[in-house]
Amino acid sequence: MSSGFGLVVRFELRDAEAGFAFDKLVAQTAEGIKKHEPGTLVYVVHSVPDEPNVRVFYELYADRAAFDAHEKQPHTLHFLAEREQYIRGLEVTFLQAEGGKGPMPA
Repeated sequence: MSSGFGLVVRFELRDAEAGFAFDKLVAQTAEGIKKHEPGTLVYVVHSVPDEPNVRVFYELYADRAAFDAHEKQPHTLHFLAEREQYIRGLEVTFLQAEGGKGPMPA
């Protein structure tokens, strides 16, 4: 699994209303990812039970090129532009897969 490329993104949303709209935007984006991104191996959005205004994304790509392709997709560009109105802050941690159990990069 050493060639996988991933990231974790933690979003802090403005409030519950922003969270609802953000979740809708994420669902739309995920449809584009499913249809058009074979190099995106995992794209999972988590809520945090004790922090209702937080969402955590876990993303795993076959390699850095697959991530770069993801960033150029129209649905991703739309998400990146629209998300700003719903979030108060975000933290991104890039990951390099070293081993474990899960989807194997191509």
